[in-house]
Amino acid sequence: MKYRSSLRYLPLAILIISVGFMLFSCANMSRPSGGPTDETPPQYIKSKPALNACNFNDKRIEIEFDEIIQVDKPSEKIIISPPQLNQPKIQAQGKKVRIELQDSLQPGTTYTIDFSDAIVDNNEKNPLKGFSLSFSTGETVDSLQISGILLNAENLEPITGMLVGAYSNLDDSAFTTLPMERISSSDALGHFTIRNLKAGCQYRIFALKDANRNYRFDEPTEDIAFLDTVYTPYAEPKQYADTIYTDSLAVDTIIYIDYNNFYPNDVLLMAFNEQKKSRYMEDKSRKQRNKLDFIFSTPHDTLPTITPINFEPDSNWYVLEKNLTNDTLSYWIRDSLIYNVDTLMVAMQYYRTDTLNNLSLYDDTLTMTYRPPKENKNKKKSKPKSENDTLPEVIPMVFADMSINASNSHDVNKPVTIQFTVPIDSINLTAFHLTEKLDTLWVEIPDSAYTLLPDSTKARTYILSHKWKPEGEYRIDVDSLAVYDMYGLHTDKASKNLKTKSLQNYSNLYFAITGTTDHAVVQLLDGSDKPVVQVPVVDGGAEFTYLKPGTYYARLYIDSNNNGKYDTGNYALKQQPEEVYYYPQSLELRAYWNVEQNWDIYNTAIDLQKPNAIKKNKTKEEKKEDKNEHTDSHNSYGSNSAFGGSTGGYGSGGAFPTVR
Repeated sequence: MKYRSSLRYLPLAILIISVGFMLFSCANMSRPSGGPTDETPPQYIKSKPALNACNFNDKRIEIEFDEIIQVDKPSEKIIISPPQLNQPKIQAQGKKVRIELQDSLQPGTTYTIDFSDAIVDNNEKNPLKGFSLSFSTGETVDSLQISGILLNAENLEPITGMLVGAYSNLDDSAFTTLPMERISSSDALGHFTIRNLKAGCQYRIFALKDANRNYRFDEPTEDIAFLDTVYTPYAEPKQYADTIYTDSLAVDTIIYIDYNNFYPNDVLLMAFNEQKKSRYMEDKSRKQRNKLDFIFSTPHDTLPTITPINFEPDSNWYVLEKNLTNDTLSYWIRDSLIYNVDTLMVAMQYYRTDTLNNLSLYDDTLTMTYRPPKENKNKKKSKPKSENDTLPEVIPMVFADMSINASNSHDVNKPVTIQFTVPIDSINLTAFHLTEKLDTLWVEIPDSAYTLLPDSTKARTYILSHKWKPEGEYRIDVDSLAVYDMYGLHTDKASKNLKTKSLQNYSNLYFAITGTTDHAVVQLLDGSDKPVVQVPVVDGGAEFTYLKPGTYYARLYIDSNNNGKYDTGNYALKQQPEEVYYYPQSLELRAYWNVEQNWDIYNTAIDLQKPNAIKKNKTKEEKKEDKNEHTDSHNSYGSNSAFGGSTGGYGSGGAFPTVR
């Protein structure tokens, strides 16, 4: 038997396999797998006018980039300076942006079109950040700059998209009567640069949340920032070395490149709202038959006058219940013959803001209709009485409603609140008794050891305050007839037990503060930057006791007028908002710990103080850090400030297993 060698068929086999592979490839066409994601923003190619062109007087502008682009939110992000009272037409067409100005061009003026991050590529939306185009209608282009950062005065949050402008007119009235001369807009982190300022010229800097787009502060509800400082911009020539290597170690060439540093570059603006909101009646309602409710948009020191129209009561027909600022009012009607009428009409005279933004008396006619709640159709009807039911019907005694808010896990530092559903007419404080359980006996606490006072912030509420002992057991007893309400009903006797928590449920915190000794308030904040509790600074320290364990943050404000609350600024009075500082780390408080912490409020630059964990506007890198952040030891504290501030460390806090 003869054997054939397979090698003689090899060329034919290769040919068949090659043809098959080609056919398979043609039949299974697919998109290429691609490469890494495009992260490169569009690049400027050319424009008409050219960058920094002179003697340009055409209102049509065209800019070309190296790829197809889009313009993101042009009316919000693109700022043209000097400001345009008539909005320009801006559109993207392929690789080009076309702009048509609607205002007439001023002679001998430098124009700046600041795009911020509005130019993005078509596919990945990569933004071209900080791009601007400047040209002049005259012989020269003004080229100086002023830059800085814009923060919210109350919470040091960077402000995005707020106008920042310059005036060479240094009069105080310029900000309220004239449009800004040169403008910019704060970016996502609050940074701003006002470009193309004149050499040798002095400027004042302002920020404005321009509600009516007239580029001046003429609406009292607009957010603003201002400084009394007068700035003269200037530039300093600098050089930096650009090194070219032949390989990873050998230097081929060092090129020195000239550039300018522009100053000032550290302007700090603190934005605020004067809280001069328009006053008007925000809401009126009659959810209960016997009560008329009114809510006004802002406080006022003068109460409205109310006059009946379709009923004739006596002079004492209502009891007025109001909050401290007179913007929430409730009129409780005494007479059942009046409140049982479904529709009541009253005339009310009150102060409201007129078309000239002045407060003036306004006469209003109000119809107050009560609509009973719909009956529940599924509710079982009571069984009708039979003829054999001869016993007389027992009418239950009706008492004034009272609730004592206490529990078996009462906080040591919290008072007990006693609430009523109807305004009270009289209260007998001697009918209230507080006793403490000592061993197995209940011992009455003398009246001098506790207080029972009306709550100034909450209607129909009394506060019972006592220095509760940890793990204590108490009882509150109320005699019958202790309280009479406005309808003549009295309370029944009542009793309520409470037990206080152990010290092991709490932590204590003390701040030793450098930089201020008094007229300051420290607020502890939760993870959403909201105050949990606040205490005044006393002798250079702020002490917090009986805190629930958890993560806290801290904010301090200089209480300039010593009124115990944060106050905003006022431009007419040249009054800045009260200064605010953040402790630049989180505070981890554990149960049964005392924590002592040093805090120098000036040790960290102001724009770096707020911890990233509670900051809303932050970089992508900071957002990534937040995912693994338990303490703020790696946050902006200790990094470089936009203003080159000191960033030294704080003293460490002491933690002890026993609260003393």
